[in-house]
Amino acid sequence: MQLEWLTLLTLPFVAIACWLYTVSITRSRFPKLRNKRICLLIAHPDDEAMFFAPTVLALTDPSLGNHVKILCLSSGDADGLGETRKKELVKSGMLLGLRQEDDVFVIESPHFPDSMTTTWDKQAIASLLSDAFAPNLAKPMKNKSVDAPTATIDVLITFDKFGVSSHANHISLYHGARHFIASLIHNRPGWGCPVDLYTLNTVSLVRKYTSFFDSISSLLGMAFGTKQTGAHPSPLLLMSGIGEVRIAQKAMTTAHKSQMRWFRWGWIGLSRYMVVNDLQLEKITGK
Repeated sequence: MQLEWLTLLTLPFVAIACWLYTVSITRSRFPKLRNKRICLLIAHPDDEAMFFAPTVLALTDPSLGNHVKILCLSSGDADGLGETRKKELVKSGMLLGLRQEDDVFVIESPHFPDSMTTTWDKQAIASLLSDAFAPNLAKPMKNKSVDAPTATIDVLITFDKFGVSSHANHISLYHGARHFIASLIHNRPGWGCPVDLYTLNTVSLVRKYTSFFDSISSLLGMAFGTKQTGAHPSPLLLMSGIGEVRIAQKAMTTAHKSQMRWFRWGWIGLSRYMVVNDLQLEKITGK
């Protein structure tokens, strides 16, 4: 009986030790983005903390030389809290490692209403991204060009086609971002795209709520899956340790106070997205 109790008491410490070991392996042996101009594209204030905290915390590490900005396409004004939520997003971004408050941009447009069921137009999203990051290429050319496409960012990060939570606004960002990338290289044969699009992998419902335990599954999937290295590595595995997870939780509990309903306490305690992000490089053609 004493041995059984000792085993039960030891298991949590073993699990935490395994998690921290996977974090150290990930940071030392897997590829990273360095010296990049990066934009995180989100739909609502709090997306950066609830879903992308490991990404922002990892990429804002000063030793990597990246400059990370956040572009949010709505103020989350469904409950009339838009102004409050914009301020909360800035506070959260700074907690997660952004250089300055001006690195947070919030768009308020009737084209992008905060709604669980409204699909945003991908052309409207792509046009906004073109105006912001590639104004010289905002309109696709009818004839082929010999000039290389250019942009003011190197990397765009957003949700994948499932949107993690199947939120219509999240999914819209995926399609809008792809449309933007395709427009950059449209009618420019022979040139690579100046912007890499990485999307956040949506996992099963079971894995979604396994917190740090999913770090082991993610590491194994990365180790035995297909990998692309070099200047455009994929996938990227971004994993937080205890300190980073506490920062991510603080970004929700102290910055996004207006959103801290009972179910979000469950999310920040159980969601693997507070601990692990795996990003896939999207393959897009300009045809």
